[in-house]
Amino acid sequence: MIIDVAQGKPKMLGERLLESGVLTPTQLKLALAEQRQSGGMLGDILERLGFVGQETLSHVFALDSLSEFVDLEHRTVEPEILRLVPAEFARKNKLLPLVRDHGSLLVAMADTFDVLSVDHLEKMTGLRVKVVAASAQAILDAVDTMYAQTVTLDQLVESTLFASATNIAENASNIAPMIRLVDHLIIQGFRDRATDIHIEPDEAMVRVRYRIDGLLQQAALLPKALQSAIEARIKVMAGLDVTERRLPQDGRIAFKFGHKDIDLRVSSLPTQFGESLVLRVLDRRSSISHLESLGFFQADLDRLVGLVHRSHGIILVTGPTGSGKTTTIYASMAQMDAHQRSIFTLEDPVEYRLPQVRQTQVNAEIGMGFSNGLRALLRQDPDVILVGEIRDEETAQLATRAALTGHLVLSTLHTNSALGAVPRLINMGVEPYLLASALVGVLAQRLVRKICPECAVEDVEGRTLAQKSGWDIPCDAQMMRGNGCKRCRGTGFEGRLGIFEVLSVNEELGSLFRPGISEGEISRTAKMNGFRTMMDDGMSKAFRGLTTFEEVIRVAG
Repeated sequence: MIIDVAQGKPKMLGERLLESGVLTPTQLKLALAEQRQSGGMLGDILERLGFVGQETLSHVFALDSLSEFVDLEHRTVEPEILRLVPAEFARKNKLLPLVRDHGSLLVAMADTFDVLSVDHLEKMTGLRVKVVAASAQAILDAVDTMYAQTVTLDQLVESTLFASATNIAENASNIAPMIRLVDHLIIQGFRDRATDIHIEPDEAMVRVRYRIDGLLQQAALLPKALQSAIEARIKVMAGLDVTERRLPQDGRIAFKFGHKDIDLRVSSLPTQFGESLVLRVLDRRSSISHLESLGFFQADLDRLVGLVHRSHGIILVTGPTGSGKTTTIYASMAQMDAHQRSIFTLEDPVEYRLPQVRQTQVNAEIGMGFSNGLRALLRQDPDVILVGEIRDEETAQLATRAALTGHLVLSTLHTNSALGAVPRLINMGVEPYLLASALVGVLAQRLVRKICPECAVEDVEGRTLAQKSGWDIPCDAQMMRGNGCKRCRGTGFEGRLGIFEVLSVNEELGSLFRPGISEGEISRTAKMNGFRTMMDDGMSKAFRGLTTFEEVIRVAG
């Protein structure tokens, strides 16, 4: 139900949160004490202290004012509606105009009781304001994204070229258009769910491509005349040497988008036509995924949960770069009780913040590598240790010893399958008899694209191909494919999910470990204990209409 803001607030915010069960009396007492000392709104203080999230606050406001709570993620707003309210006013007051209907304006607000902003809006627009609720973060992200889209990339390119032609390159008046252009490329990439932004110099142009759902898609072709300025702007943002164009450089950008903190890892590489720039995108404030949301079938999920609740041993997650290993390992750690267990991490870099977990970033340049860091951690009385990656013999042997002395060790390894982890570790110098006692499980994974739910249709061709390839298709199989629509930008896919194989190491399997052991030998024994390959898992998901037969073959075939 949508209502006008014309009624008083029935209860104080703290009282309402206590009644909802999302806040304890002790937390409220601490927040009120902080408010008395520093001032400010109680909601902002509760969020800053980590007691209540923005979305919870907005839901409470919506409930109290009998307003509808809306999801802005897939919502679009016409440019003429946005022009009714200045972007700065919308951002400052955490509101977004949505729809104009005759003499009224529908507005999403984080605080549905902000009558001053409503009054100001009505005077500004001459329209009667109706209010719905949305989280502050969703509103700020939408404001940044939607208002930015009122200025097209072509307009930004034109204004930047004009500034370059009419001003000396170093002139401050030339900076603003380039800032807006580069910001636009980053924001659009983030909004399109890109994991990487490629800025590629060519002989006559600069190509911008986004890696979305694992595949590169062309986003823009920019004039060659802007290449040097784009390179310089990104290198300044990343703290790189702007004058050095002959050597590769690496840096980082902390980019603010609404309430989101985006971490961009920047790599520059000299090429024939200029510097190639690749920006790896990481949303630092995105929430840690739950294991249940990653796409595990129940049997594999139960097996993995059983492993992460072990008191000691090594658990490995394997797969190539970009296969989702970090997401899975963080989700696994989120299952652990950090109140009762002492948990440490060694990472390169620290990608997500975990509450009550002590996280350390390795730095090989000053001698703080994984092996040195692991030695130091073992003197910190840990129960659980995450080692970002086992890269060398020394780290592999230290991890094995840690597991044998009562610690649970989680790490990643670059192998093509779960079965390949055993010969790989033996080749890295871990004694087979020690590995048999230390290794408790290996998870291998890849990411496949999910079929877009908006344009999914029956996949007759995929069913025929699967049958010709020798697969037994269940009688209740629902093989689907995406036709392509606006939501998925014509690709037929939206988002990704994991395909997995989970190897549990028991005494029977461990007795096989020896130098020169093949994956085939491990596979025969593992399958007798219920092991399913990644291809089996992927095909099961294709038969359920989650992905396509061709996609599984492309990724895991």
